[in-house]
Amino acid sequence: MSIFNKHKIIETNATLLLVCSLLVVTVGGIVEIAPLFYLENTIEKVKGMRPYTPLELKGRDLYMREGCYTCHSQMIRPMRDEVERYGHYSLAVESIYDHPFQWGSKRTGPDLARVGARYSDEWHVDHLVDPRAVVPESIMPKYGFMLDRKINSDGIEALVKTHRAVGVPYSDEMIENAALDFDAQADPDSDYDGLQERYGKAQVRNFDGQKALTEMDALIAYLQMLGTLVDFSTFEPDASR
Repeated sequence: MSIFNKHKIIETNATLLLVCSLLVVTVGGIVEIAPLFYLENTIEKVKGMRPYTPLELKGRDLYMREGCYTCHSQMIRPMRDEVERYGHYSLAVESIYDHPFQWGSKRTGPDLARVGARYSDEWHVDHLVDPRAVVPESIMPKYGFMLDRKINSDGIEALVKTHRAVGVPYSDEMIENAALDFDAQADPDSDYDGLQERYGKAQVRNFDGQKALTEMDALIAYLQMLGTLVDFSTFEPDASR
């Protein structure tokens, strides 16, 4: 009996095929999962990482609400073409406070993992209002309506508490001042020293150029911090891993 005929025995016996399949999946799962129990930490610590500010957190929710993740990834792979185009490859720690993470699985548009500080706030406003005005070949929908949608700090404390419940290290002080920090980040005339003490020199300015605080402010605040927390000029990979 040849080896192919022996294999036929498994293929024609449903019970045997099921048992063998479960065995293969079990062994494969053990090989992938077991080593994790022997590691103190699977994500290396990197200086500069911090939780999202309340305004950035709101912007991230808007980013997900509008489905931006379906066309833009936030994960740069360690391949030459990607690194040369988008910047340093993504680190696991950069997604440590994302619930859920925004790695994405498709790039209809460019990767956004390093989009922060790459363009001006005005560019982002123009791009979101009319994508074709700055990128003629773009097929992105228009999001100008976000300029007219005012937002406030209602519910932001509860949102921050929810993220702390799933592991994001928001302190009691961050939660208590969530509403104040939410308003302060988009108002350069406000007392924002506390915000920057709590969130490591978070960017403070009027992001959309309007007097009122809008969804556009929150979304741009989120986009402008992506990829800016880690100083890659001093970052050195942990060679022990």
